[in-house]
This record gives sequence, structure tokens and C-alpha cells, in this order.
Amino acid sequence: MAMSPRIAFLASTVAAAQQARAQLAARYGDVTPEDADVLCPLGGDGFMLQTLHHFGNMAKPVFGMKLGTVGFLMNHYRDDDLLQRLALAEPAHLRPLEMVARTESGTTVGSLAYNDVSMLRQTRQAAHVGIDLNGQQRVEELIGDGVLVCTPAGSTAYNYSAHGPILPLGSNSIALTPLAPYRPRRWRGAILKAETEVRFRVLDPYKRPVSVTADSHETRDVVEVTIRESRERQVTLLFDPEHNLEDRILSEQFVF
Repeated sequence: MAMSPRIAFLASTVAAAQQARAQLAARYGDVTPEDADVLCPLGGDGFMLQTLHHFGNMAKPVFGMKLGTVGFLMNHYRDDDLLQRLALAEPAHLRPLEMVARTESGTTVGSLAYNDVSMLRQTRQAAHVGIDLNGQQRVEELIGDGVLVCTPAGSTAYNYSAHGPILPLGSNSIALTPLAPYRPRRWRGAILKAETEVRFRVLDPYKRPVSVTADSHETRDVVEVTIRESRERQVTLLFDPEHNLEDRILSEQFVF
């Protein structure tokens, strides 16, 4: 008889999530993330991203349950059949983006992004950004609110609201999407191979300062940002078969 997996229950600060964690731990036991076979975050997508940032280097599967406002990366919350759900769960393998930013003061900041890396103007004045792909200039000067790069899992979030494309899981691609572009006015962005190195150059950082955000980690006054898919890091999210991430991403394209 197979042993039950050791589960680490993690909860956001929302009262319902804290209460659910206590109930689940009492029913199924609870171990530390270091000792767990599977991580079970309880909350919304924001808390899921926090969990991946804190524990993604452990390479342990993650089965999230929604007890927050947004739960695209989460399963429905139920407390009565968790072990069976874990046994039947389908995996989705995600690679984050690696972002390295250089600031006006000369410091270098690195961060991972499981959803997206977005550059935004810091003041009322539009950002002026040059875009290079694999070292070759592709956009001499983008003028607008900013620009982002997203993973397939993140393509239904900020990227989609900016009229960027939804990317299927396993497509080995990333999306490059301008944010409220003024020039080039008709440019809608691009779908790139996942291994493409994207470099953003802030063309007027003193008069038109720009910040960059990797998921929820913001760095201000950047002058250059380099983004590429991680070759080292991969996380595995687990989903109920009837609610898997691939089908959910596909369904987003048929909401009328």
C-alpha cells in the first residue's frame, strides 16, 4: 500500500485561508516545506507566486487551492478528498523568466518572474525604450506607458489586459507586449521563442524614469533590463484533471 504524501500547508493572511490551513493540517497532518512531498498553498494567485518565489528552488510539486480573490493558478478549495485529488492530479511544468536590471545608480538587481516582467513609466511622461532581441536592435524607440515580457502561464494576466496574445502551455514561447504604445502606434508586440534574450534600454532615464517589476518585485530608476527564460529553474504545479491549467488557458480565448 502506497504511503500518503507528506503535505506542507501554507496560507495567505486572509482569515479564511488561515482557518482552512488549521482544518487541513488537523485532518492530513502538516510538515515543513523542507520535509514535504508536496506543497499546498491556500490563497489567491498572488500567494501562489509568493510560494513559488520562496520555495521554487526545492523543486517540489505544488497543489494550490483558491481562498483568495484571483485563483487562475489554483484548484477549487475542498477539504474532504485531498489525497485522492493529489493522486489523480495532472502536472504543469513552468519555467520562470530571469530578469537582471541595471539602475541609474549603477547597482544590479536580479529576480525571477513566473508571470511577467513589466517596465512602466514612473512619471507623467511617456517612457522611451529601445528593444534588442539576442543582441540585435528590433525596436529603435518605443514610446508609451511601457512594455512587458510574459510566460505562457502569465499570458492570461497583465499581458492579456494589454491586448497581448494568450500562449499555450508547452509552446516554448514568450510574449513581448507594448503597454499603451504611442510610437510605433500600430505595433502590437511579438511572440518569441522562449530562449530569446530580450533587452530593454531606457533611452532617457533622467527625464523619463522607468521602473521594472518581476511579478511583485519592483526596481525603480532602471537604465537597462535583460530577460531570458531560466535554464536552471522549473516548477511543477498540480491540477485536478477537470480543471487543468492547459484547458483553462485555452478557455480564456473563448470568453465572449
